Amino acid sequence: MKVPVWNMSGQQVDEIELRPDIFEAPINVPLMHQALVRQLANARLGTHKTKTRGEVNRTTAKWYRQKGTGRARHGSRNAPIFVGGGIAHGPKPRSYEQRMPKKMRRAALRSALSVKAGQQQIVVVDHLELPEPKTREMREVLTRLNVGENALILLPGRNEMVEKSVRNLPKVKALHASYLNIRDLLQYEKVVMPLGALQVIESILG
Repeated sequence: MKVPVWNMSGQQVDEIELRPDIFEAPINVPLMHQALVRQLANARLGTHKTKTRGEVNRTTAKWYRQKGTGRARHGSRNAPIFVGGGIAHGPKPRSYEQRMPKKMRRAALRSALSVKAGQQQIVVVDHLELPEPKTREMREVLTRLNVGENALILLPGRNEMVEKSVRNLPKVKALHASYLNIRDLLQYEKVVMPLGALQVIESILG
Protein backbone atom coordinates (compact mmCIF):
# COMPACT_ATOMS: atom_id res chain seq x y z
CA MET A 1 0.00 0.00 0.00
CA LYS A 2 1.43 3.34 -1.10
CA VAL A 3 0.70 6.49 0.85
CA PRO A 4 1.84 10.07 0.23
CA VAL A 5 4.46 11.72 2.39
CA TRP A 6 3.62 15.29 3.39
CA ASN A 7 5.65 18.13 4.78
CA MET A 8 4.51 20.44 7.57
CA SER A 9 3.14 22.88 4.99
CA GLY A 10 0.66 20.28 3.75
CA GLN A 11 2.45 19.64 0.44
CA GLN A 12 3.18 16.17 -0.87
CA VAL A 13 6.92 15.65 -1.15
CA ASP A 14 7.19 11.92 -1.70
CA GLU A 15 5.39 8.59 -1.70
CA ILE A 16 6.19 5.59 0.45
CA GLU A 17 5.25 1.94 0.45
CA LEU A 18 3.84 0.71 3.76
CA ARG A 19 4.89 -2.79 4.71
CA PRO A 20 2.01 -5.17 3.91
CA ASP A 21 2.78 -7.48 6.84
CA ILE A 22 2.06 -4.58 9.24
CA PHE A 23 -0.42 -2.30 7.47
CA GLU A 24 -2.27 -4.93 5.43
CA ALA A 25 -2.41 -7.67 8.04
CA PRO A 26 -5.55 -9.77 8.60
CA ILE A 27 -8.03 -7.82 10.71
CA ASN A 28 -8.91 -9.78 13.83
CA VAL A 29 -11.62 -7.87 15.73
CA PRO A 30 -11.90 -10.32 18.68
CA LEU A 31 -8.13 -10.14 19.16
CA MET A 32 -8.19 -6.33 19.19
CA HIS A 33 -11.03 -6.42 21.71
CA GLN A 34 -9.12 -8.82 23.95
CA ALA A 35 -6.02 -6.62 23.82
CA LEU A 36 -8.06 -3.53 24.64
CA VAL A 37 -9.83 -5.17 27.58
CA ARG A 38 -6.47 -6.40 28.88
CA GLN A 39 -4.93 -2.93 28.72
CA LEU A 40 -7.90 -1.29 30.44
CA ALA A 41 -7.95 -3.99 33.12
CA ASN A 42 -4.23 -3.64 33.80
CA ALA A 43 -4.70 0.10 34.28
CA ARG A 44 -7.08 -0.47 37.21
CA LEU A 45 -5.49 0.08 40.62
CA GLY A 46 -7.71 -2.35 42.49
CA THR A 47 -7.33 -0.37 45.74
CA HIS A 48 -11.05 -0.39 46.59
CA LYS A 49 -11.77 -1.45 50.16
CA THR A 50 -14.75 -1.61 52.51
CA LYS A 51 -14.68 -2.40 56.22
CA THR A 52 -16.22 -5.54 57.66
CA ARG A 53 -18.04 -5.62 60.97
CA GLY A 54 -14.75 -6.45 62.66
CA GLU A 55 -13.03 -3.35 61.26
CA VAL A 56 -15.51 -0.52 61.84
CA ASN A 57 -14.82 1.71 64.82
CA ARG A 58 -17.97 1.51 66.92
CA THR A 59 -18.84 0.67 70.47
CA THR A 60 -18.63 -2.95 71.45
CA ALA A 61 -21.26 -2.60 74.16
CA LYS A 62 -24.44 -4.60 73.86
CA TRP A 63 -27.06 -2.44 72.19
CA TYR A 64 -29.87 -3.18 74.64
CA ARG A 65 -30.71 -5.93 77.09
CA GLN A 66 -31.25 -9.45 75.87
CA LYS A 67 -34.80 -10.04 77.10
CA GLY A 68 -37.95 -8.18 77.88
CA THR A 69 -37.91 -5.55 75.10
CA GLY A 70 -40.02 -7.44 72.58
CA ARG A 71 -37.36 -6.79 69.96
CA ALA A 72 -34.90 -9.16 68.33
CA ARG A 73 -31.76 -9.90 70.32
CA HIS A 74 -28.64 -8.04 69.18
CA GLY A 75 -25.19 -8.04 70.63
CA SER A 76 -23.34 -5.64 68.34
CA ARG A 77 -24.10 -2.46 66.42
CA ASN A 78 -21.32 -3.34 63.98
CA ALA A 79 -23.56 -5.82 62.16
CA PRO A 80 -24.11 -5.11 58.42
CA ILE A 81 -27.87 -4.73 58.92
CA PHE A 82 -27.41 -1.47 60.83
CA VAL A 83 -26.54 1.96 59.49
CA GLY A 84 -22.91 2.65 60.30
CA GLY A 85 -22.11 -1.03 60.61
CA GLY A 86 -19.72 -3.07 58.51
CA ILE A 87 -20.24 -4.05 54.88
CA ALA A 88 -20.89 -7.69 54.10
CA HIS A 89 -19.12 -9.15 51.04
CA GLY A 90 -17.79 -5.72 49.99
CA PRO A 91 -14.87 -5.15 47.58
CA LYS A 92 -11.37 -5.89 48.78
CA PRO A 93 -8.00 -4.93 47.27
CA ARG A 94 -7.25 -7.16 44.32
CA SER A 95 -5.32 -7.25 41.07
CA TYR A 96 -7.17 -7.03 37.76
CA GLU A 97 -4.08 -7.94 35.73
CA GLN A 98 -4.64 -9.99 32.62
CA ARG A 99 -1.84 -11.73 30.76
CA MET A 100 -1.52 -11.88 27.00
CA PRO A 101 1.35 -13.31 24.94
CA LYS A 102 3.55 -10.81 23.15
CA LYS A 103 2.74 -12.32 19.75
CA MET A 104 -0.96 -11.77 20.33
CA ARG A 105 -0.42 -8.18 21.48
CA ARG A 106 1.61 -7.38 18.40
CA ALA A 107 -0.91 -9.09 16.13
CA ALA A 108 -3.61 -6.87 17.66
CA LEU A 109 -1.51 -3.78 16.89
CA ARG A 110 -1.05 -4.91 13.29
CA SER A 111 -4.82 -5.39 12.98
CA ALA A 112 -5.49 -1.90 14.34
CA LEU A 113 -2.88 -0.33 12.04
CA SER A 114 -4.37 -2.20 9.10
CA VAL A 115 -7.80 -0.80 9.92
CA LYS A 116 -6.36 2.72 10.06
CA ALA A 117 -4.48 2.25 6.79
CA GLY A 118 -7.52 0.81 5.05
CA GLN A 119 -9.58 3.85 6.06
CA GLN A 120 -6.87 6.31 4.95
CA GLN A 121 -6.42 7.51 8.51
CA ILE A 122 -2.63 7.27 8.58
CA VAL A 123 -0.82 10.50 7.71
CA VAL A 124 2.92 10.21 7.06
CA VAL A 125 5.07 13.35 7.28
CA ASP A 126 8.72 13.73 6.41
CA HIS A 127 9.50 15.31 9.79
CA LEU A 128 7.74 17.08 12.63
CA GLU A 129 9.73 19.80 14.32
CA LEU A 130 8.83 23.08 16.01
CA PRO A 131 11.29 25.82 17.04
CA GLU A 132 9.39 26.45 20.27
CA PRO A 133 6.34 25.03 22.02
CA LYS A 134 3.32 26.77 20.48
CA THR A 135 -0.17 25.28 20.58
CA ARG A 136 -1.35 27.60 17.80
CA GLU A 137 1.41 26.47 15.44
CA MET A 138 0.70 22.81 16.12
CA ARG A 139 -2.99 23.37 15.43
CA GLU A 140 -2.11 25.07 12.13
CA VAL A 141 0.16 22.18 11.14
CA LEU A 142 -2.61 19.66 11.80
CA THR A 143 -5.04 21.80 9.80
CA ARG A 144 -2.66 21.94 6.83
CA LEU A 145 -2.29 18.17 7.00
CA ASN A 146 -6.10 17.87 6.94
CA VAL A 147 -5.99 15.94 10.21
CA GLY A 148 -8.31 18.00 12.36
CA GLU A 149 -8.04 18.00 16.13
CA ASN A 150 -8.57 14.31 16.85
CA ALA A 151 -5.21 12.72 16.24
CA LEU A 152 -2.49 10.55 17.71
CA ILE A 153 0.98 11.89 16.92
CA LEU A 154 3.68 9.26 17.01
CA LEU A 155 7.23 10.46 17.62
CA PRO A 156 10.45 8.51 17.00
CA GLY A 157 11.88 9.78 20.29
CA ARG A 158 11.68 12.60 22.79
CA ASN A 159 10.55 15.84 21.17
CA GLU A 160 9.86 18.36 23.92
CA MET A 161 8.64 21.12 21.59
CA VAL A 162 5.99 18.95 19.93
CA GLU A 163 4.97 17.24 23.17
CA LYS A 164 4.38 20.57 24.91
CA SER A 165 2.59 22.01 21.89
CA VAL A 166 -0.17 19.39 21.97
CA ARG A 167 -0.88 19.51 25.70
CA ASN A 168 -3.61 22.12 25.32
CA LEU A 169 -5.27 20.33 22.41
CA PRO A 170 -7.86 18.16 24.17
CA LYS A 171 -8.21 15.51 21.44
CA VAL A 172 -4.57 15.32 20.35
CA LYS A 173 -1.94 13.16 22.00
CA ALA A 174 1.80 12.87 21.37
CA LEU A 175 3.22 9.40 22.01
CA HIS A 176 6.59 7.79 21.47
CA ALA A 177 6.29 5.20 18.73
CA SER A 178 7.90 2.57 20.96
CA TYR A 179 4.94 2.97 23.37
CA LEU A 180 2.30 2.35 20.70
CA ASN A 181 -0.71 0.61 22.23
CA ILE A 182 -4.13 -0.62 21.17
CA ARG A 183 -6.12 1.84 23.32
CA ASP A 184 -4.59 4.96 21.78
CA LEU A 185 -4.84 3.53 18.28
CA LEU A 186 -8.56 2.93 18.65
CA GLN A 187 -9.27 6.10 20.62
CA TYR A 188 -8.01 8.65 18.09
CA GLU A 189 -9.31 9.09 14.57
CA LYS A 190 -6.11 9.95 12.66
CA VAL A 191 -2.56 8.73 13.22
CA VAL A 192 0.23 11.15 12.31
CA MET A 193 3.69 9.65 12.06
CA PRO A 194 6.99 11.06 10.85
CA LEU A 195 9.22 8.77 8.83
CA GLY A 196 11.38 8.19 11.90
CA ALA A 197 8.38 6.94 13.89
CA LEU A 198 7.39 4.68 11.00
CA GLN A 199 10.81 3.08 11.12
CA VAL A 200 10.45 2.46 14.85
CA ILE A 201 7.09 0.78 14.35
CA GLU A 202 8.45 -1.40 11.54
CA SER A 203 11.40 -2.45 13.69
CA ILE A 204 9.06 -3.49 16.52
CA LEU A 205 6.23 -5.13 14.56
CA GLY A 206 8.17 -6.29 11.53
